[in-house]
Amino acid sequence: MKILVIWRLLTVGGVNAGWRNRAIYFKKYGIETEFLYTTDHGGAHIMQDVSTIYLTKDINEIVAIIKKNRYDAIIVVDTKNAFKWIRKAKFMGPVIVEARTPELLKLTPHLGNFRGIHPEKIIVPSHYQKRLVSIISQNVPIQVIYNGLDTSFFRPLAEEEADMDSIPIQPPDKKIIGWIGRIDKRKNWQMLIEIAKKIKKDRKDVEIWLIGGAQSIQREEFIEKRETENLTDIIKWFPVIPYQQMPSVYAKIRMSKGCTLATTKCESFGNTFIESMGCGVPVVAADIMPMNELVIDGKTGVLFSDQMVEKAVKSIYKILDNDKKQQKMSINAIEHVQKNFSIEHVAGQYVELLKSLDITKQQKEDGGEMHD
Repeated sequence: MKILVIWRLLTVGGVNAGWRNRAIYFKKYGIETEFLYTTDHGGAHIMQDVSTIYLTKDINEIVAIIKKNRYDAIIVVDTKNAFKWIRKAKFMGPVIVEARTPELLKLTPHLGNFRGIHPEKIIVPSHYQKRLVSIISQNVPIQVIYNGLDTSFFRPLAEEEADMDSIPIQPPDKKIIGWIGRIDKRKNWQMLIEIAKKIKKDRKDVEIWLIGGAQSIQREEFIEKRETENLTDIIKWFPVIPYQQMPSVYAKIRMSKGCTLATTKCESFGNTFIESMGCGVPVVAADIMPMNELVIDGKTGVLFSDQMVEKAVKSIYKILDNDKKQQKMSINAIEHVQKNFSIEHVAGQYVELLKSLDITKQQKEDGGEMHD
C-alpha cells in the first residue's frame, strides 16, 4: 500500500514529528508513506531518513506526482488547495482529511469546501480538536487518533548514552526548564518572559532552555525583549536543535532535576509533551484541553490555571524544589506514555483505518461507483 500525505508546511513541529513516527511504523505493515509540501520552514531533516519528500508549489508538477505514483490513498492535512489538485489529477481513491490547526478561524478555510472531493473521514489528534472540527464539518465522520511516539527513540537515556558534549551543554548546579517550540503568539513566548523575570528574582539555580524558533515570525521581537529585560543569562536560546538530538536534550533536563514548560494558549495535541514525558521529564502546562488530556496533574507533571504567571511559577517550583517528587513524576511519565501514546498503541488504529479504506477502494474498483 502506498499513501501520500499533503501538507503545506515543512516545519520542525508536532505535525511532522507525528507523521515521521507513523511513517516508520507503517513500513512494518507494508505501507509506504510519501509527503508533499509547498513551503519549506526548515523541517526536511525530520523526514530525510524516513520517506520520500516532494517540495513544490507548481500545480502541474503536483498533479504529475499524484498521477505517476498511483497512490492507494491520500491524506490532506490543513491544505485547502489540495482538493483542487486531487480533482485535477482525477484521483479516484479514498481521501482522508486531518484537521490539525487548533484555531477555529484558521481551520475553517481548510474544511469549508472540499471542492467535490468526498473525504472518508476527518482524523483529529485530540478530543479538544474533535469538538472544534464538529463545529465546522458535520457531514463527515470524525475520529480521534492521538499522535504516537517512538518510545525506543524517545526514552530516558542514561548519562553514558546521551550526547553530553552537544549543544545545549548542561551547566553545573542548575536546574533546567525546557521550553520547546515556535516563537509566536499562540505559543505565548511573552508569558515565558514574565515567568523568567519572576524566577530570576527568586533564585539563581535555574536556567531556561528555549529550543527552536529559528524561522519564527516573532523571533526578532523575542530577541529584543529578552535583551531589554536582561534575561540573556537565564533564557538560553537554541534556535536549531536537530530532531535526532532531542532525546539527549531531554536527558540533560531530567538529570538536572528539571522539567519542561508550556505556555501555549491552545494546541491540537502537543507532541513535545509526550516526547518530554517519554524521556522522563515532567511537564508544567495550563490546565486546558488538550494539555489535560495528555498530562496527569500531580503524577506526570503539574497543571496550572488561568494562564497566570504566579500560578505557573508555583507549579514549576513544586517540581524543582522536591527531587523525590520530580523523580516519581519522571517514572510515572515514562509509564504513562508507554501505555497510552506509544506508536505501537496509537498508529495501529491508523493502520486499521488505512487497510479498511484500501478494501473499500478495491470494492469500488471491482464494480462500485467511485466519487468524482
